[in-house]
Amino acid sequence: MDTSVFGTMESEVRSYSRAWPTVFTTGHGAVLRDEDGRSWIDFFAGAGALNYGHNPPALKAALLEYLGGDGVTHGLDMHTAAKRAFLERLRDLVLVPRGMDHRVQFPGPGGTNAVEAALKLARKVTGRHTVAYFERGFHGMTLGALAVTANPVKRAGAGVPLPHTVPLPYDDPADDDERAVRRLARSLDTAAEAGPPAAVVVETVQGEGGVNPARPAWLRALAAWARDHGTLLVVDDIQMGCGRTGPFFSFEDAGIVPDIVCLSKSISGYGTPMALTLIRPQYDIWKPGEHNGTFRGYNPAFVTAARALELFWSDGAMEARTRALGQRVGDALADTARRHGLPAPRGRGLAWGLPFDRPGGPGRRRALLTDPVRRSAAPAAARPGVLPAGHAAPRPEPRRAVRPRRARGGLPGQHAHAAAPLRRGDRPQPAGASAGLPRPPRPPSAGDHRPHGGRDRGHKS
Repeated sequence: MDTSVFGTMESEVRSYSRAWPTVFTTGHGAVLRDEDGRSWIDFFAGAGALNYGHNPPALKAALLEYLGGDGVTHGLDMHTAAKRAFLERLRDLVLVPRGMDHRVQFPGPGGTNAVEAALKLARKVTGRHTVAYFERGFHGMTLGALAVTANPVKRAGAGVPLPHTVPLPYDDPADDDERAVRRLARSLDTAAEAGPPAAVVVETVQGEGGVNPARPAWLRALAAWARDHGTLLVVDDIQMGCGRTGPFFSFEDAGIVPDIVCLSKSISGYGTPMALTLIRPQYDIWKPGEHNGTFRGYNPAFVTAARALELFWSDGAMEARTRALGQRVGDALADTARRHGLPAPRGRGLAWGLPFDRPGGPGRRRALLTDPVRRSAAPAAARPGVLPAGHAAPRPEPRRAVRPRRARGGLPGQHAHAAAPLRRGDRPQPAGASAGLPRPPRPPSAGDHRPHGGRDRGHKS
């Protein structure tokens, strides 16, 4: 297996590939195969772009049929049959059932494009400059999105100041609801002393920051403050949308409707590049061409996105399964934490992290989420090859994928893709919504699983 060309020609900026000393060739579901014929369980999941696994058969069939018929590939913002089908499915299966009438902007191929568009539009709508964001938040690597990203290492890479933004403390699980809301109001009022911000951008469950779920009461208070101050509420659902936490949008359980929603990652359903910025109609004040991009109309992504919505979001089965599996993963992680004296896990739906607060312990070498089929990471959380999770754990470089091995005490029947890694610079990986899984009846809504009464004292971004 020859990997020399990657080292001699590819930029030094590469990171993940340094950890996986192999060359991958094929992928199906949650399993990758390499040139030597070895199989690997893919915890990485395309950094969040593969909620439904590698090459879901029904989506692949739709894509091949479209390409075989010479369907338009590059369309800018032309009217195409593929775009029409996607917009109709998004409207009928996602937006209307949730009482949303948002306009759809195609800002470009990636999540950072969606965030850039949201920030520009919020400033245009309000005439204000400042945007508030939250500690440990991650929103992208282009300058605008980076300015609302908390990670100091990522920010330093900009090479220039990142002005007109203000950081705020995120929801603290050590607080009760009343104290959490008071803290939020106080920090927002302080940030607005010189005038309210144009927007406040938030992840309802932080990913890069260590799987931090914000409680519904906190999110409702944030939405109410924004409304009262003429500040646009922007929810970055790039990582936690498309069913990662259970419902299609991660903010649904809080009963809020953001002014702007950013989507990408798994919205295409197939790992093809696609991003959306959803905008309340009254704020859609763009002039034609005022914000654009060459690859904002990638029609193969529209084809797989439309088919994914048809397959997985025509009823409530996907949400129900994600909640049910998420409860099982949370219970298993809680048991692991109790047995090894670790802090309680944090998560919602199928986004989970197990924090480590002992920098000198085994977690320093290799932190984890979990392999719910094989529980390969559970004993002492220190086995080599387990991908990392949680901002509370020091994150070594590099990372590795996990070779399949015989199951030992895993969760019966759970798909290997149901949990995924977290790492600095990428949002938590989507999981659990894999094609072809049996669908149980909808269980009662599962609330957030958050540790209370004890502050995480581990490493912070």
